[in-house]
Amino acid sequence: MSKKNVIVAQSGGPTVAINASLAGVVDATVKNDAYETVYGSIYGILGILEDNLMNLSDQVATNPNFIDTLKISPAMYLGSCRYKLPSYETDANTYSFIFKQFEKYNVGAFFYIGGNDSMDTVLKLSHYGEQIGSDVRIIGIPKTIDNDLCITDHTPGYGSAAKYVASSILEVAHDTFIYSVKSVTIVEIMGRDAGWLTAASALARNDYNSAPHLIYFPEVAFDTEQFIEDVKIQLETRNNVIVAVSEGIRDKEGNYISATTAANDQFGHSQLSGTGKCLEQLVKDSIGVKVRSIELNVLQRCAAHISSLTDINESFSLGSHAVEYALAGKSKCMLTLNRVSEQPYTIEIGTADIDGIANEAKSIPREWINNAGNDITQELYNYMAPLIIGEPTVNYKDGLPVYLPVNHLDQSHMHV
Repeated sequence: MSKKNVIVAQSGGPTVAINASLAGVVDATVKNDAYETVYGSIYGILGILEDNLMNLSDQVATNPNFIDTLKISPAMYLGSCRYKLPSYETDANTYSFIFKQFEKYNVGAFFYIGGNDSMDTVLKLSHYGEQIGSDVRIIGIPKTIDNDLCITDHTPGYGSAAKYVASSILEVAHDTFIYSVKSVTIVEIMGRDAGWLTAASALARNDYNSAPHLIYFPEVAFDTEQFIEDVKIQLETRNNVIVAVSEGIRDKEGNYISATTAANDQFGHSQLSGTGKCLEQLVKDSIGVKVRSIELNVLQRCAAHISSLTDINESFSLGSHAVEYALAGKSKCMLTLNRVSEQPYTIEIGTADIDGIANEAKSIPREWINNAGNDITQELYNYMAPLIIGEPTVNYKDGLPVYLPVNHLDQSHMHV
């Protein structure tokens, strides 16, 4: 009997570390005699539906630096999608086609690297596979800068994004403190439903910098009058106030503070924009000091030049372990990072049933936010601090970092 093959895909929003997980899958597969070839599905699950696959084993064979460069390259080498699979009860044909593709390519394991919406795909494929008695192992590998996947202690991509946010806040502080005039700077940070990334702004604090001076999260109802009062109190003792705010803050009725578009995405998520600008105008109208807002936007997702080595190493290890778990018979699960100790920081890799993860979201525990709802506690600081440690080695050419080229994503179709 011929050896089985592997298909791996990436989905959702990009991160610095998601390619490290891909590298882990590819590296473990090519080094293991149990599998023959690892294929990459271009643009997530759509690559399987459109028969658009890339032979990653060939990439390793022809480029001796492929794995090492892939590990430190930002975003998604295979491209991404935000495609929501229909339920197999209403559209069995889609699932039948996917599993016929698995048969066509003699697939023994399918790995999907992504966040909450990607785990929804893992869940649906797992249930359908069980229903038809398929022996294809289906495993989710976590990633999201939002850090809101359940069960796992934290998610790959978060540590590097947190490092970028903290570094940016520190640099904003240096920029702001040079002026003696009263000012307010509002930094809008990604986080629709959870404030983990915004909380990372507190890691910028050191022996000379106390910024950010106020932090606001989706987990706590936002009161505009209290916000103005908080800022005024800060301005009594300092010239320059720096505020970190999640894009997804909302009032006590659950309405987003920012302007929203009328439509949601196909997973039902509100499209947010303008939180920082909204608060900038509020401060301008209510206090009248110099005020500006900064939206970090997509910069926080793919800043590979300032990534966390801890994040990269953990992500690579998750990819490697996914292959090991598939060979051991594991399926219908997501890999997890379990914190064993804080000092020294130690994690173990395990698995959790996908039923308890998909379509759920993990918020910051309320006890990790101060009573006023505008700062973090020491417990949250201690949780985040180890995740941003270390810097991977990045090669440079002509002054710019060297990443794997992604020109294959410019083509509408690429078949094996």
